[in-house]
Amino acid sequence: MRQFYVIIAIMERLIVMDTETTGIDPKEGHRIIEVGAVEISKREITTSEFHKYVQPNRNVGDSVNIHGITDKFLINKPQFEQISDDLLTFIDGATLIIHNAPFDLGFLNNELKIIGIKKKIEDLCPVIDTLELSKEQRPGTMHNLDALCRRFGIDTSARTRHGALLDAQILAQVYIAMTGGQSILFNEDENIKAQTSDPLIVSKILENKDNIKVIYANEEEVETHNNYFKN
Repeated sequence: MRQFYVIIAIMERLIVMDTETTGIDPKEGHRIIEVGAVEISKREITTSEFHKYVQPNRNVGDSVNIHGITDKFLINKPQFEQISDDLLTFIDGATLIIHNAPFDLGFLNNELKIIGIKKKIEDLCPVIDTLELSKEQRPGTMHNLDALCRRFGIDTSARTRHGALLDAQILAQVYIAMTGGQSILFNEDENIKAQTSDPLIVSKILENKDNIKVIYANEEEVETHNNYFKN
C-alpha cells in the first residue's frame, strides 16, 4: 500500500474531495458513482462546488446499503469520461484534501486510466490526507470522519448515509478545525512564500515526490501549531 503524509501550511486554494463507489477495490472492477468537492479559500468554505453522479456501467450491488444510490437512479447519469474535463478543471492548481486518500485516489486514477489518461491525480495536485493528519495529531484515538466530527463538535445530523458532496462539506469543516492553530498564517499576504524550516509531514506519495509542491512551516508556525494541540 502506498504511504501518504500530510502538511499544514499556507495554501492559496484547497479542494476537499470525496467519492462514492460500487465497492472497495477498483482492481475487482468497482467504479465511481459519485464525486463531490468543495473549495476552501483563505480558511473559508466557499460556494464553489463540484458534484456529479456517474453511471458506472455495472450494478452498485451491496454498496447501496452504504450510500443509498440505486442502479435505477444512475441509469441516465453521465459516464466518468463525460465529467472528467470539468473535474480536472475544477481541481486544477489546487491542493486536494481527502480522508483516506489512497482509497479515493485509487478509484479516480483507475477512472482516468480507463479513459486513456496516463497522469494520476497526485501528478496534478498535492494531496493532504486528513486520516494521516489525524493520526499524527492524536495517536491512539479513532480517526474516521464521524469520530473527527465528534472531536471537533461538527454537526452531522444531515449525514444519514454516505454521500460524496455532503461528506466533502463536512470534511472541509473538520480540516479547518484540525488546523485551527494555523489560522494566523492566513492573515498574511497570499503572495508571501512560506519560509523553509524543519518540515512537518509532507503530503505526497513517495514515488511521486518530485512532482508535488512541498511547502514548509517556519519555526514560529510550528510552535503555534504544537501549542494549539496541547490544549
